[in-house]
Amino acid sequence: MAVEFLTDEQAARYGSFYEVPSRAELERYFFLDDADREAVQAKRRAHNRLGFAVQLTSVRFLGRFMVDPRQVPAEVAEYLAGQLDIEDASCLKLYGERDGTARTHAGEIQEAGGWRDFAEVREELAGWLDARAWTTGDGPKSLFDAAAGWLREGRVLLPGVSRLSRLVGSVREAANQRLWDTLYGMLSTGQRAVLDSLLTVPPGERVSELDRLRRGPVRVSGPQMKRALERAEEIAAFGMGAVDVSGIPPRRLAELSRYGVDGKASLLRRHSDARRLATLLATTVYLTSRAVDDALDLLEVLIATKLLAKAERESAKEKLKTLPQVERASAKLATAFQVVFDTTSEQVDTDTGEIAPPKVESLEAMWAAIEEVVPRHELAAAIAALFELTPPLDSDADEAWRAMLVNRFGTVRPFLKLLVSVVDFDATPEGEAVLSALLSLPELMGRKKVGPAEIDTGLLGGSWRRLVLAAPHLEPGTVDWKAYTFCVLEHLHRMLRSKQVFACNSSKWGDPRAKLLAGQAWQQARPTVLASLNLPGEAGGHLAARAALLDGTYREVAARVPDNAQIVFDDDGRLHFAALEPEPEPASLLDLRAAVNAMLPRVDLPEVLLEVFSWTGADQAFTSVTGGEARLKDLHVTITALLVAHGCNVGYTPVMGGADPLKYGRLSHVDQTYLRLATYRAANATLIDYQASVPLAQAWGGGLVASVDGMRFVVPVSSVYARPNPKYFGRRGGATWLNMINDQAAGLGGKVVAGTPRDSLYVLDVLYDRDGGRRPEMIVTDTASYSDIVFGLLTLAGFAYAPQLADLPDQKMWRIDRTADYGAFQDAARGRVDLARIERHWEDILRIIGSIHTGAVRAYDVIRMLSRDGRPTPLGEAIAHYGRIAKTLHILRLADEPGYRRQIKVQANLQEGRHALARKIFHGRAGQLYQRYQDGMEDQIGALGLVLNALVLFNTRYVDAAVNQLRTEGFEVRDEDVARLSPFVRHHINVLGRYSFQLPDLPGGLRPLRDKHTAEDE
Repeated sequence: MAVEFLTDEQAARYGSFYEVPSRAELERYFFLDDADREAVQAKRRAHNRLGFAVQLTSVRFLGRFMVDPRQVPAEVAEYLAGQLDIEDASCLKLYGERDGTARTHAGEIQEAGGWRDFAEVREELAGWLDARAWTTGDGPKSLFDAAAGWLREGRVLLPGVSRLSRLVGSVREAANQRLWDTLYGMLSTGQRAVLDSLLTVPPGERVSELDRLRRGPVRVSGPQMKRALERAEEIAAFGMGAVDVSGIPPRRLAELSRYGVDGKASLLRRHSDARRLATLLATTVYLTSRAVDDALDLLEVLIATKLLAKAERESAKEKLKTLPQVERASAKLATAFQVVFDTTSEQVDTDTGEIAPPKVESLEAMWAAIEEVVPRHELAAAIAALFELTPPLDSDADEAWRAMLVNRFGTVRPFLKLLVSVVDFDATPEGEAVLSALLSLPELMGRKKVGPAEIDTGLLGGSWRRLVLAAPHLEPGTVDWKAYTFCVLEHLHRMLRSKQVFACNSSKWGDPRAKLLAGQAWQQARPTVLASLNLPGEAGGHLAARAALLDGTYREVAARVPDNAQIVFDDDGRLHFAALEPEPEPASLLDLRAAVNAMLPRVDLPEVLLEVFSWTGADQAFTSVTGGEARLKDLHVTITALLVAHGCNVGYTPVMGGADPLKYGRLSHVDQTYLRLATYRAANATLIDYQASVPLAQAWGGGLVASVDGMRFVVPVSSVYARPNPKYFGRRGGATWLNMINDQAAGLGGKVVAGTPRDSLYVLDVLYDRDGGRRPEMIVTDTASYSDIVFGLLTLAGFAYAPQLADLPDQKMWRIDRTADYGAFQDAARGRVDLARIERHWEDILRIIGSIHTGAVRAYDVIRMLSRDGRPTPLGEAIAHYGRIAKTLHILRLADEPGYRRQIKVQANLQEGRHALARKIFHGRAGQLYQRYQDGMEDQIGALGLVLNALVLFNTRYVDAAVNQLRTEGFEVRDEDVARLSPFVRHHINVLGRYSFQLPDLPGGLRPLRDKHTAEDE
């Protein structure tokens, strides 16, 4: 019978040998040191010595004494017997025959080892659990595991499973109740009534007020922008943003708000007053800033795609329409001018050199010659046409589309006044002029006459000056305030993206500078940050060491250039690499690959997930959004069906069935209640750890090399969170899944971003926000992720950055010593790193990387902040100079070590293989992502990532088993061939059609392998 929130299996595993310890666990927990041996040798008989050793070591591993030490796994007994020179480990069966021996030994071990009884620390553990439950909101299973770990670390004997589970359950329930009561107590009677009104369904409506308000904008248009701002204004009017919730742990507040955003209003109504109103408060506080985020997201897309880009496209179309007229008029003018040139210039005989006078001597004669080829009236018409169809000589390339943009004022008119009243804008000194102009726009709207003194003419750069101040339709002394509005909006768009104008009441579009560690907070975090990143407080010695490393590397690599056939220098001294030859595939590899592929069992995708869950328990990570315990039988089957539905992009229909876990109502309930990004990530962490334990994965790598790359998805529905890119998405919008995979083929995490932005803006955020696994040391990306600032930040963060640098001759190499002779690299090393600039900004550089490292600010916002209009700020330039040292060292290593280049290529190929498998899995609806909201995109891609990792783990374990079986059969298996086997094989996995959700009995833990001689079609 299950113990409260634990299944029967989980309860049985508690404090017991539920599987044989691994070799690493044997060496860690069951190794006998000198003190252990001395205690063991005090026992006279072999079976007592072995039994005492079993109890001594198993209590370290299990955290409690075994009821019957003779039931220890044979592998443990043999490992201990080998250390004690006991030839026959089976003598253990004689241990404890004399009643009381085992208990006496346990008492000795407990006293000598300082093991305490649970009763002594119960209250201390309860306090620790209370603090953890209050700050993290972890589920009961997670708290139970954490409590067991705490007891083991404190050398406290584990209590019975029921006793510990009851303590965990009661403490967690008390922490939840305290959270609800605390938030409930912050509300006045009026505020409680306002929040409760959100759950009502107004007359004539089909959804509650909460349902209406938590839906963000999806279409990109002026009216939608107005509605988005009205939504933000309506939510802000509740006044919940003014409630001081700073004393509530952010994670708990986020958890409550997620429940409020995802949960049904009917379910919320059934909760107690405290829980219901606490949830609504957290939800409203979250929506207060989220609604502004949504509005500014929409504004950014609206300006970029519906205004600026559309005006450019329409301007280009208009140019194409007028091109024939311009060509004809230009041809006539050119013909006429040629006549002028020929008839009025002196004639030179090229053979004799004699100079003859012009053919005509009067203006009338010249005109007569012109009119022979182009009549005068046609020439006048051509001149008039060119004046009409071409811009003035002092115009710029943007004037045509900017003039067309002014005609789209109806798009922005509905929301301009709301924009400045709803969004609490502020700015840096560089953005103050734009912000001031933005705030003044409502005063100008609708007026017939606006004078130059009423606008900021300093913003009128390029063609905007003519369009605003000198448009043909303007009366003297007035300006075109509509054109001025678009000039300000163009500046605002750029300033928002660079964070020089920001929104104080927004999370995403707020000021990243305000989030940077500063003052006392920075001084407290500084020592820890410097220690964890191995950075010095003063830059002098560190930069000198970096300079010496760069100088020495230049000289060493230059000395080996004559013997390096992989690189050449062109006439300008630029570096070129020879193409990497593909590694040959020996016959032994081909034979091994064919044999292994033939042996893999054929299964349906749901069976893969069910089997992987049975190995790992990853399905236990799917906890209810309500915080309650799971009360559904066969929940893992429903979760598996939903993962297939979302991961394969096929919806519910193919996975529905007559069994209760597969009925529509059950699927819908579990989908809304148990599946979300947080649970996907928790389950994924379990799979990553399990993957690392498989010997085959260890043959591929140590988990310290990782790559980050993007996978593109067309989003065919209207969405603010999709962006156009004809190359990848055709005429639709799309999104990119930036995902990270390590050299053990485990996906460590990812991030969904709109459109196809430069990967470099997000690489650090993906690295710091991984789901699990070891922290990688070397990071491989493609060229799109490269920039000198990113090189600097990644190096400061302790990563070895190894991008694939396409068009290497265009990559400048850098030096510090101008006078140094670097031989063949002398011309290539044409850039100079300014160490003094880095040293001047060192403290700010440390504060920047410290803020990213501690999670105080997103790296994306920092990188945006460090550049203005595509150019680095002084601080950004200092970080870029630091990054150029690492970049040059990377190029030198690429030039000197073909193996390094090959390692990067292998990791990049691994990522491509994973993306190919992902495309195979995500096959429904033509592989397009039908999600309007970012949360929905992240959830569905989270399902895909989890299914990918499960399938890769399944393949890894079965390929490993196949290799081991082939070795026992005498098949030639070379280690270097094993390392080249792929975890992305899929011929044996059915991902199409209807599926089987039956998991057969697996007595040996795995399915039987097929015969290696079996034909593919059998």
